Amino acid sequence: MGSMQQVRRGLLARARFVVGRDSHGWWVVSDRKGLVGGLFTNEAAAIHFAMEASDRHPEEVCCAPDGTAIDLGIFARRPTRRRHAQRRAHS
Repeated sequence: MGSMQQVRRGLLARARFVVGRDSHGWWVVSDRKGLVGGLFTNEAAAIHFAMEASDRHPEEVCCAPDGTAIDLGIFARRPTRRRHAQRRAHS
């Protein structure tokens, strides 16, 4: 299994998962594809999640530079009224 030492620091263009802190200090895993992600209590748990989600490919996981706030991306956004209306129509 990949270790914390194998995870690169810095935003890499080919990395799918970015691990870092949000503006509130929580550890975040953000998926550039917008499929999975989450908030974690510590860095080790966030990296573990990202490594498992990437099938243990350390090149797909990177850590945001210190002092950079990241967010959950698509998971942090609330649905727009249009999306909400579409959900109602399908109910």
